Amino acid sequence: MEATSLKLWEQQMENAARNHGFSGAVAAEDEEGMSLTAAWGLANRSDERENREGTRFGIASGCKIFTAVAVLQLIARRKLSLDSRLADCLDEDFPHFDRGVSVHHLLTHTSGVPDYFDEAVMDDFEELWQEYPMYTMRELRDFLPIFRNQKMMFRAGEKFHYNNAGYILLGLIVERASGMRFTDYVEEHIFRPAHMIDSGYWPLDRLPKNTATGYIDEDDGTWRSNAYSIPVMGGSDGGAFTTAPDMQKFWHALLGHRLLNEEFTQLLLTRHAGREGGDGYGYGVWINTEGNRIKKFHVMGYDPGVSFHSAVYPENGAIFTAASNRSDGAHSMMAAFEEFMKEQKKKTRT
Repeated sequence: MEATSLKLWEQQMENAARNHGFSGAVAAEDEEGMSLTAAWGLANRSDERENREGTRFGIASGCKIFTAVAVLQLIARRKLSLDSRLADCLDEDFPHFDRGVSVHHLLTHTSGVPDYFDEAVMDDFEELWQEYPMYTMRELRDFLPIFRNQKMMFRAGEKFHYNNAGYILLGLIVERASGMRFTDYVEEHIFRPAHMIDSGYWPLDRLPKNTATGYIDEDDGTWRSNAYSIPVMGGSDGGAFTTAPDMQKFWHALLGHRLLNEEFTQLLLTRHAGREGGDGYGYGVWINTEGNRIKKFHVMGYDPGVSFHSAVYPENGAIFTAASNRSDGAHSMMAAFEEFMKEQKKKTRT
């Protein structure tokens, strides 16, 4: 990236952050390995502590890809298989679940198992915690009472339907197959080899330094933290904390086959399901295509007080991450980066 282009990128990000009131951090790289990071807004509004490039942010469902990598690592070690059935992987009783539900179904959101938070019909994540207090959600098993006795949404493999509970079940499978707590497994077998030294799973009531507080902005101009709005401890369906630079390291480790070999990396990044006429889904990752071309592999996460987007663009090797401690904003920053890449491509052609 030339100095002039670098300046233009910085200006485009600055304009987008100002126009959308973005609070968070971004990191970007081009095909030549030039990297840029920047941050805006406050990590803690009460203390007026600013977000920095190395600030940790919650990433909600953006960490489902870590769960998928963990599962494929265990498959590579022959601890289970994609065809392994849920009924054979766990000793838990699910009275109404289809016995044909497999690991593949769970990874691709095609299992049909009942979801504890169905984003297609529910829009208020906070309502869940009235019956099941968020401060009790410290282990994956704590989520089971919310959905284990419900009926299937559809037969396994019938269609794609985004499902958080399916990834809770995958986390329990990782624990059973590895003999480790899920979060410990990810930190040892994914974060450590990827050199993601600032990433981890921490409870909201015991966050480390340099971590942004998530904020919910009310219509009347007031605000509150998300401390009582999301589970106190993250897990296999969401809730890890990372930095924008650490997420860039994850993509490098994944694509450099330091987490999975070439065969399993390709399997992770292959479309297995998806929305009809829309984005495809691999294992824990969304896949945008245009014709026969893959435009980007991306992950995203939204919770009250959290918005996150991170992507790899295979056509030019660019990588971009935006993490915010507000309920929106990350998508706008990614859109601004993609607009910048489009403009640069036009200039190259002319």
